[in-house]
Amino acid sequence: MSVKDRIVAALTQGLQPQALDVIDESHQHAGHMGSRAGGETHFRVRITADAFANRSRVDRHRAVNALLADELRPDGVHALAIEARAPGEAGR
Repeated sequence: MSVKDRIVAALTQGLQPQALDVIDESHQHAGHMGSRAGGETHFRVRITADAFANRSRVDRHRAVNALLADELRPDGVHALAIEARAPGEAGR
């Protein structure tokens, strides 16, 4: 299973999102710190879930990071950009 697939599975199970987009941006970081052959080191997560209602941006990011702790280890994902919203919130 790819890193992307594991991220999707963990966030789906943990947050039951209405919308989830996991984008591997590793190719944009080739040759930079944390980059590895084969990619899967830099990701962007766009997620909309009821679990984020009335929670601060920091709390939302903490929830995502906690669910992805197994991927965010020193030899795993190097960078994770998170866009977390509650249903009905406009994009920023």
